[in-house]
Amino acid sequence: MRITKTRIIVQAFFVALFGWLAFVTSFARLKGYPASLLLELDPLVAVGTALSGHTLYRGLIWAVLVTALTFLLGRFFCGWVCPLGTLHHVTHRLLGRKRAETRIESNRYRPVMAFKFYLLAGLLVLAVIGSLQIGLLDPIALLSRSFTTSIWPGLNQFGSWMYLTEPAHRLGWVIGALFVTLLASNLALPRFFCRVLCPLGALLGVFSRFSLWRIDRNPDTCVDCDLCLRACEGASDPHTFLRKAECYVCMNCIDDCPHDALSFRFAPAVTTEVRGPDVTRRRLLIASVMGAFVYPFSRSSGDLTKVFDKAVIRPPGSVAEPRFLERCIKCDQCIRVCPTNVLQPAMFEAGLEGIWTPVLNNRMGYCELNCVLCGQVCPTGAIERITLEEKLGLGAYTGRPVKVGTAFFDRGRCLPWAMDTPCVVCEEVCPTSPKAIYAREVDIVTRGGDRLTLRRPFVDPERCIGCGICEHECPVKDMAGVRVTAIGETRSKDRALLLT
Repeated sequence: MRITKTRIIVQAFFVALFGWLAFVTSFARLKGYPASLLLELDPLVAVGTALSGHTLYRGLIWAVLVTALTFLLGRFFCGWVCPLGTLHHVTHRLLGRKRAETRIESNRYRPVMAFKFYLLAGLLVLAVIGSLQIGLLDPIALLSRSFTTSIWPGLNQFGSWMYLTEPAHRLGWVIGALFVTLLASNLALPRFFCRVLCPLGALLGVFSRFSLWRIDRNPDTCVDCDLCLRACEGASDPHTFLRKAECYVCMNCIDDCPHDALSFRFAPAVTTEVRGPDVTRRRLLIASVMGAFVYPFSRSSGDLTKVFDKAVIRPPGSVAEPRFLERCIKCDQCIRVCPTNVLQPAMFEAGLEGIWTPVLNNRMGYCELNCVLCGQVCPTGAIERITLEEKLGLGAYTGRPVKVGTAFFDRGRCLPWAMDTPCVVCEEVCPTSPKAIYAREVDIVTRGGDRLTLRRPFVDPERCIGCGICEHECPVKDMAGVRVTAIGETRSKDRALLLT
């Protein structure tokens, strides 16, 4: 069997694995499957979170294995494992140019391909300072986010086979449009994202500098036909001095060479390779400085320790906001497993730094009292894995339950307060025991002179956990008569409601 056929089988397996995990980890089918497996294999996620949070989350230890194999074999992850890279390759093969001469020219190295290394430098500097933005372009996080907020909900429109209840995601079309745009970029350059933008590929390219195995060309049998470029996925110049940082170890060049001039060898002569990325120190310095300058601008756009948007309500189990932004990679897996659709990707509520991080939108859902799934699938510990007893303050965790916010009544919109209309919905649906929402009976005289007894609701801030079911079920639909904000959340003393 040709080695490329073996690679195609492996690629198909990992694409199927990603799709299967994304499918079975929807709430309707969640049964303990390893939802974060591919993210835990991602070295960029491991390196980024280690730099920003100064710790390596336990699941990310698998990334060490991928890193070790990269030191041995080169960028095999890009050519054999990465499902997004496979989708880009398939897209180009289906829609790209077919003529052999054109394909050869399109697979020659271009200086623009060094851009991903400068992008990586800026992102890593941001991580060192404390702002984790690698998830914006990390291929596994990007693919997970796109499937969660756009692809699966879009496909579900053709038969409602994916979800128990049709989900909706704010501006999911923006994430979907970006994903489609990246796929369409293959029309301009094969695997454009992988070659030009991918920070994970850049990191693996740096590691592959030290790889012991690589493609080697025998100049005695090579006739300079350039046919090895016909299907070269990384544009790594196998016809001359191999660029190790760009080679995906796809083995296409070996199978395409009609003269057996190429082979995959252990420790060939270093004089026949370009070991490191094609970058300059000056541009790396500029990229690093730009990354450092991005930090104060993005952090000042949403300093949630001082002034915060009332809409920034994080999932239960989330760490304090500065640490949350140091850990969240915007993969949105927590959004996919949420049973009530309350978790939504943020836009600018949490500033530029918090774009696409998860927030609760209680008009679209509510935080289910007996659910801790979001923490179970978070690969980086931005949402900690709390137990149900810990969330509810039961058993060994006697004390206050986890509180994500506090409900407040808008007496100008609440029916019993503003319109003399009987309503007890919020009190009925309040899930805490004793209920955080209670009512006091009052006797009033209506405008028409009739006497009426009403039950006007109040919130006990000591009992309220901010789950948002009162806001979600409020019959005042456009802007509810009761609304939840993040004030009083237990993860941060900076948002304390009461002095006690």
